[in-house]
Amino acid sequence: MQPSSLTVADVTYEQLAAMIDHSLLKPELTTDQVVAGCELADRYAVVSVCVRPCDVALAADLLVDSAVAVGTVVGFPHGDHTTATKVFEAEQAMADGAVELDMVLNIGWLRSGEFARVEEDIRAVVSVSGDNALVKVIFENAYLDDAQKVTACELAEAAGADFVKTSTGYAATGATLDDLRLMRASVSPAVKVKAAHGVRTLDGLLAVREAGAERAGATQTAAMLDDYRARTSS
Repeated sequence: MQPSSLTVADVTYEQLAAMIDHSLLKPELTTDQVVAGCELADRYAVVSVCVRPCDVALAADLLVDSAVAVGTVVGFPHGDHTTATKVFEAEQAMADGAVELDMVLNIGWLRSGEFARVEEDIRAVVSVSGDNALVKVIFENAYLDDAQKVTACELAEAAGADFVKTSTGYAATGATLDDLRLMRASVSPAVKVKAAHGVRTLDGLLAVREAGAERAGATQTAAMLDDYRARTSS
């Protein structure tokens, strides 16, 4: 990822922490590791945790007195669940305490040009979320050309999504600055952009912020924010 012209002098700790969705999605995570991850997110005052669906109730309980929001994934990681399954996942997640839903669009339908089905799939999750949860739509840009990325942005916005997001973290490549700029230019100001997969350093976080991302999925939260504190302590 190319360096940013932004520096730590241009942003506050609070602004950077408010970008980070601390990711706890690896399948091998133990319950103790999920607990530790939620505690870390609270300690560093990030905006949210994104946990596996089975961990939502645990995270909501742990963070009940925290400002950290609890999020989870829907149709993850391939996007090929039926729409009814995605709706059920969203309903269950919200019942367990999730207030943010990162859903994977149907990648195969998008690549097949079945745009109405893609939009309907997204709209179904947005509709059931109502005012109870933000919906972020994951594209998996590694499998899409630029025209498909633009179309995905248009469909997600038409369906009422709150965010468009680059990646799941499970494809060969993730967020690029070019993709983030393209996505930012392809939605209105009402829709925000999330970078995922590859934001591992403070400089990377600054770069995606400059490219238009308002959120970033991260596992290296402590390292990035500790680096910010170290650079601004002198």
